Amino acid sequence: MLKVRSGLSIIQAQKAALSVSSPLRWQTTEAVAEPRNDAEWLQARPFDQIPSTTFLSTVRNFMPGGKYSKLDIVKLFKALQYDYGNILYLPGMMGGTSYLMTHNPKDFEVVFRNEGVWPHRPGSYTLRYHRKTHRKDFFQGVEGALPTQGKTWSDFRSAVNPVLMQPKNVRLYYKKMSQVNQEFVQRIDIDTQEAPDDFLNVINRWTLESVSVVALDKQLGLLKESGDNDQAVLLFKYLDDFFELTADLEMKPSIWRYVKTPKPMKLMKSLDGVQEITSAYVDEAIERLEKEAKEGVVRPESEQSVLEKLLKIDKKVATVMAMDMLMAGVDTTSSTFTAALLCLAKNPEKQAVLREEVMKVLPEKDSEFTEASMKNVPYLRACIKESQRIYSLVIGNGRFLNRDSVLSGYQVLAGTCVSMVPLSLLSSEEHFPKAAEFLPERWIRNATDSNGQCPANDLKLKNPFVFLPFGFGPRMCVGKRIVDMELVLGIARLIRNFSIEFNHPTENAFRSSLINLPNSKHISHPKLSLQLENLEGTYLHLY
Repeated sequence: MLKVRSGLSIIQAQKAALSVSSPLRWQTTEAVAEPRNDAEWLQARPFDQIPSTTFLSTVRNFMPGGKYSKLDIVKLFKALQYDYGNILYLPGMMGGTSYLMTHNPKDFEVVFRNEGVWPHRPGSYTLRYHRKTHRKDFFQGVEGALPTQGKTWSDFRSAVNPVLMQPKNVRLYYKKMSQVNQEFVQRIDIDTQEAPDDFLNVINRWTLESVSVVALDKQLGLLKESGDNDQAVLLFKYLDDFFELTADLEMKPSIWRYVKTPKPMKLMKSLDGVQEITSAYVDEAIERLEKEAKEGVVRPESEQSVLEKLLKIDKKVATVMAMDMLMAGVDTTSSTFTAALLCLAKNPEKQAVLREEVMKVLPEKDSEFTEASMKNVPYLRACIKESQRIYSLVIGNGRFLNRDSVLSGYQVLAGTCVSMVPLSLLSSEEHFPKAAEFLPERWIRNATDSNGQCPANDLKLKNPFVFLPFGFGPRMCVGKRIVDMELVLGIARLIRNFSIEFNHPTENAFRSSLINLPNSKHISHPKLSLQLENLEGTYLHLY
């Protein structure tokens, strides 16, 4: 806890904290930010006038029985906004980072526009501990894209970006993803007129199978009748533990940095499991490639898989990137996919418009997507974006300021950790006219309705920094193109084969963790019914 002497302002204390060895210290190899004395800075209010929690109020509110003790992350952020307003300073506790929380989209733009070439993102402290300390023997300095900062992060992203961000490399997976999606549809048993009892679990299996095709160059067989692959099932459990435990340890006051309590020990065990299973699959891929090489099989570069290309860079880089893809791509895709299905189920008229578009690019049930057809599904992409707005995946974005900045009229020093929370903005009429409605049309340029009008003109988002589902700038999601392909192919295949209905309340459809996750108690409860209507007239019921 930083003690402030009498007569020492919070902004002076903040400067002191940023200049000494502490969790708040600003470490960067870029040029040190120059102090500002321009008109905007001088006219701004001092940092110590920002609403702030105190040590005692934090202890009282977060401890068992306290006002915030039982709130999940989304409800906690909303409660803090209600109690303190749109900007709040949260001093760190028990070694945790201090945060400046803002709900102002103008602040988001200031932070992102000044993040520098090596953006410093808070979080992933437990993952960093696992790779840098707990399993230093394995990672040996190659710690991936998720937990690293500065030049270490930049070197890793520079190595993997040419492979993962190139559209031509994504095209390799159209056929493999199509196979996964056909198996996904087959899990919905048309002959017995029954969908799986645990449809959400099937979605999770589809997601892991889809990500594995890219990350591990392998189908795990999770969607087949004999799909109880023990290692793959374990992997999904470990990934689920990662999201749940990381949120609890990093986003709430915790003593994990000082005491080995059960939760961080369980998290380390889960991360060990992800590392061991991923390594085994990568080793298996290497053996397969070496065998093919001995047999004289030579593929042109344009046909080499993502994993194959990463292995050419370095085995450790390939293995760690595969881990990052699994950790960042499985639960996130499942949530986005589920959100889209719920929105389409609740809006049958929009689902009908989408089906009309999908039928044009997939005229037959076994039609395959091509590079050309992927470019001809604007309404599908708009449906995905609108569902991401209504059921936001991310709770917020964070950055350490790269320079002294004015946020919401206050002076904020370089090195301050800023948490940007868009949750209330995504349902705000100010930023999204008719915000309560599912309107994919707001994302389609030049689209006209039956009256020849362009709805997007009236519905257009005024500030693009309000809606950033994949992040912004150099630290934008490295797997964006792959996730986009998975969602487009998967939703199109399901809509091509079925009509989707969900006749139950969706207020609690998601629960908050490190991200917002589907709430199995409200989506896959045995007494809820999801009706999937075969387009030839057969109704499938999930009870």
